[in-house]
Amino acid sequence: MSLAPAPPRAVPFHVPHTAERQDDYLRQVLASGDLDGNGPYSARATEILARITGSPHVLLTPSCTHALEIAALLLELAPGDEVVMPSFTFAPTASAVAMRGAVPVFVDCHPDTLNMDESLLEAALTERTRAIVAVHYAGVACEMREIQRIADAYGVPVIEDNAHGLGATYQGRPLGGFGTLSAQSFHATKNVHCGKGGALLVNDPELVERATIIRDRGTDRHQYFLGQVDKYRWVDLGSSYILPEVLAALLAAQLEEFDAVQKRRHALWDTYHSGLAGWAADERVALPTVPADREHSAHLYHLVLPSEEDRTALLQHLAERDVRASVHFLPLHTSPAGLRYGRSAPGGCPVSERIADRLVRLPLHTELSDAQAGRVVEALASFRTGTTAGAERATDREDRS
Repeated sequence: MSLAPAPPRAVPFHVPHTAERQDDYLRQVLASGDLDGNGPYSARATEILARITGSPHVLLTPSCTHALEIAALLLELAPGDEVVMPSFTFAPTASAVAMRGAVPVFVDCHPDTLNMDESLLEAALTERTRAIVAVHYAGVACEMREIQRIADAYGVPVIEDNAHGLGATYQGRPLGGFGTLSAQSFHATKNVHCGKGGALLVNDPELVERATIIRDRGTDRHQYFLGQVDKYRWVDLGSSYILPEVLAALLAAQLEEFDAVQKRRHALWDTYHSGLAGWAADERVALPTVPADREHSAHLYHLVLPSEEDRTALLQHLAERDVRASVHFLPLHTSPAGLRYGRSAPGGCPVSERIADRLVRLPLHTELSDAQAGRVVEALASFRTGTTAGAERATDREDRS
């Protein structure tokens, strides 16, 4: 009597990266009793981030959301102001603006890179525009030269939402160093993480001192510890935006392995890109586009199916083969809060709506083995687009073979 083979273990959609020295660092910071933040591990993480991004001033925060909120405070956004941004992004990009009473103005995206379409940007600007937010989707840079040209012409700053883009470049320069301000994410889903964390990159030296004050509850406590004032006081708006040292320890351990993490993620990304090229062409599935003057961050790998029905069928097809995949952003201009607090730029965002209904994200993380990546490619190769029965037809073909 032979035993039936055990079913393959499911391919997980995401597993947070584990750094070799993170447990040691966590024990050390807990033993020190110095948990508040701005300690030696914060300094180490800050140093590495400055090297990766080229930004002269890095302030660690509890999340990318908090970094965006500090940016909104620094730019003194007020009711009636407008901030132009893509609709195809995560809610905090807009909520940080709306919390100040300003209006997010949503612009459509390119159908290939899924980044904000810079050709639509000028039509979205008004006399009330106070900033432009460039979101580097999937860690592929926006067209920063043109975005910056338009921003300079209208005298408004650029904020980079670089949650996906650490380690990516545009025309040889690292992302995070283009905007007046840039927000980074170290959520557990990112290439390197500390569970939840972020950073604000301040590329305008005139904003550094105030950013430091806002980050520390609106007080000049930092200046007090430097001996610049004899006591610290409440001097500005702010909140508790400093990353705790225990999370900074985890982040420092992760960042020390950043090059190795990127090498592994790029290898997996390349496995998908080469292994799926023929299937995607046959089935009219769009793979990620990376323009020649950009290096991506290998943050995620996505497919855009010909129809929403194909997307639904593919997700079912993959689930039946124990491959976990996911959808992604819903356009903000159609969301309840987006309709309440924001508005669409002229022409609306039809591309964002189509993309959101047809996009699938594949597993991509350092714990993904070559064999598992091969299983993902194999599972996709057996799927046929065209109708909601595509997955069933593919299964029938496999059963007959």
